[in-house]
Amino acid sequence: MFRGKRLRRTRIGVAAASVGLMVVVAGCGSPHSTNTANSTSTGHSTGTNTTGQSSNSKPTPGGTLVYALAPQSNLNWFIPVVNSAADSVANFQLIFQLYKPLLWVNANYSINWQSSIASKITYNKQGTVYHLYLNPKWHWSNGQPVTSQDVLFTWHVIQAASSANAPAPWPYVGEGTGDIPNGIKSVVANGPYELTFTLKKPANQQWFILNGLIQLVPMPAKAWDIHKNIMNEIKYLGTHATNPMFDTVVDGPFKMAKAQSDQYWQLVPNTSYDGHKSILNKLVFQYEGSNSAEFAALKTGSVNVGYLDLSEWASRQSLTSQGDVITPEYMFGYFETQLNMFKGSPVRSILDKLYVRQALQMGIDRKSINTDIFHGFAPPIDGPIPGTPKTNFLSPSLAAKNPYPYNPTAGKKLLEAHGWHLVNGVMTKGSQQMKFTLAFPSGTIAETDQVELMKQDWGLEGIDITLKPLPATTLESITYTPSDASQWDLSTGLAWFYNGPGYWPTGGQLFASNAPSGFGYTNSTEDALIAATHQPYPTQQASMQAFYRYEDFTAKHLPVLWQNTQATLAVHAPNVHDSVKYADASVGFPQMQYWWISQPSS
Repeated sequence: MFRGKRLRRTRIGVAAASVGLMVVVAGCGSPHSTNTANSTSTGHSTGTNTTGQSSNSKPTPGGTLVYALAPQSNLNWFIPVVNSAADSVANFQLIFQLYKPLLWVNANYSINWQSSIASKITYNKQGTVYHLYLNPKWHWSNGQPVTSQDVLFTWHVIQAASSANAPAPWPYVGEGTGDIPNGIKSVVANGPYELTFTLKKPANQQWFILNGLIQLVPMPAKAWDIHKNIMNEIKYLGTHATNPMFDTVVDGPFKMAKAQSDQYWQLVPNTSYDGHKSILNKLVFQYEGSNSAEFAALKTGSVNVGYLDLSEWASRQSLTSQGDVITPEYMFGYFETQLNMFKGSPVRSILDKLYVRQALQMGIDRKSINTDIFHGFAPPIDGPIPGTPKTNFLSPSLAAKNPYPYNPTAGKKLLEAHGWHLVNGVMTKGSQQMKFTLAFPSGTIAETDQVELMKQDWGLEGIDITLKPLPATTLESITYTPSDASQWDLSTGLAWFYNGPGYWPTGGQLFASNAPSGFGYTNSTEDALIAATHQPYPTQQASMQAFYRYEDFTAKHLPVLWQNTQATLAVHAPNVHDSVKYADASVGFPQMQYWWISQPSS
């Protein structure tokens, strides 16, 4: 899975790119055929003007489109191979404007070959040999073709950046996902537009393609591969990856024009792009200090594609009255409360007990979180696959029954049955106490309301919570760094989205022992069930049954605490067109080259 640190909160915003972790306060889009401005999947009416979706009028060139990032989300990495700290949805939303992915996945989780560098992939029945063919139409902005040598360059960078002796700022975040890189026996370029990948052992073909091969976003070898030593090369790339002006040779629809950290990142159309060319003058990713600042920018028009935090729901009329369109948009993934079970965690010996995790889960009133805080736009999640948006990956048994409904009385009794008892209102057992610090992203009122409700309900079980707000990037950095295990207990406000290595959403990078995004969780049964989803099967039905067995166990064994699928309430100014049609919300990566702005008549 591509546990992208796309931080999660309410607008696809601070999350990740390697399965996507994210603060959903920064995202945009809905599947192509759903969630229109007037009729949404939740039944809410959110607007009457449809120009934010599409238009039958002729597109008019020009204009500046300003896209608001999630509060306090700073873009800090600009090349397609990333480390853990940079693996966010927000970063990749911009990166994919500069660089074309090898495989572009649509909102319905099918491969869009017309927008992919690859033209097709073939493989043998055993799942050990894969032939990758590139579409020769694609070129870099300097006129040179995108070839197998560019894919090989990315492959060698990933190999080196995944090694134990990789220099800072590595290692590569996707190491271990989709058999990359250690499961690959060889990679050979058969010509300028064909490569052969041979695996060391059989793999489920769809899993390897959508979790392994998808990581190989071509990078410009002739421009960047300037060292004879690969370790020097990755040190060079790691040093320049944080510099947005380093990216002068690109193959995506836009080029970087100028940027100022914590302020803005301004793109202009790549006139050499071989796909649908943008007709905008400028595309700006804009930093936002808070939801209230972003809301004010929407009202003044200085932001024309943004978001409405749920805490601002009562004020929506001030936007719709000026013609703005509001659309609820759901990414495919899950929101979680993370449990620190890393070595060195001060609470590991408590949280590694299943009954403790069960009591914590039963103390989260997800229905009230949905109705009272998120106005019905945050349906509860019962496992690693959400019910919204709907996909074929949801286990029938989980669709029928929630394993851990809200019941703090039962949670308290469960703790007492294992020897815990109240001492001064706090569950205590020997020298241990149920006292935890819960870290969460600052800057979002709805997130603050949610953690305050969680604190209150866990108090009914004798679990004492101290709330700790942190900037989203700081929160992400601490929780995903094992060496920082002593700095936190529980963390919420982040999400994992299946929008990178993870389009085939098994839990290898998430919940397997020693997974980079597993927070120290380990279980041999979980490992075996995950491994079973990675094997080839004679039929799609047999493959899905193996997946459901993994999903059911994971849902009940609680490697994390399941929260709510929070919608991004995306706001589109009335002169913005096709921003809903080409938002691709479920995967989180909009096709911004199709967005355009109608110009006032002279």
